[in-house]
Amino acid sequence: MSPDELGTRLATLIDGAEPSVSFTQVSVDVPVDKWHEAAQVARDDDAIACSFFDWLSAYDVSTEERPGTLAVVLHAWSITHRHHLRLRTFVPSKDGRLPTLSDVWPGANWHERETYEMFGIVFEGHPNLVPLLLPDGFEGHPLRKDFVLASRVAKAWPGAKEPGESDHDTGGSPGRRRMLPPGVPEAGEWGPDR
Repeated sequence: MSPDELGTRLATLIDGAEPSVSFTQVSVDVPVDKWHEAAQVARDDDAIACSFFDWLSAYDVSTEERPGTLAVVLHAWSITHRHHLRLRTFVPSKDGRLPTLSDVWPGANWHERETYEMFGIVFEGHPNLVPLLLPDGFEGHPLRKDFVLASRVAKAWPGAKEPGESDHDTGGSPGRRRMLPPGVPEAGEWGPDR
């Protein structure tokens, strides 16, 4: 089955699904309320038969046009037909919720835990939605765009690219305006002085 046919097949079985093919790979956007159903169809439909779960993750797609939005993506593979499929849906970054897919593919369990921890998306019905990677008491979701990388403020930035930007320069080169490292806001934009 070609990527176009695969996307069309899933779109005919799931209301609101929108397939797209890029570089011979098919991605299907599904509504949040069809997330679990789309996963089951991708696994159980004989023509699709994506029974092998590969990975699930998220990314922050927040822009001025679409503020506070996270995309959740999964990749599954068909051992029978030797094709693959990406399913994607969009949730709000504040109180984003999706049904768990650990009952469809048991391998989704740890991926959902990591996505919950890094992005704050709650997977309802998950058997053990507890932190997986970060230390106890960690606050925030470090892979979101709005997460402040405070540890970079406390340490000198070692990534100098121009003469005079590093504390290690001793050659007497003229100083330049100090640049903040990526992810560090200007003084007064965050923290107690805000």
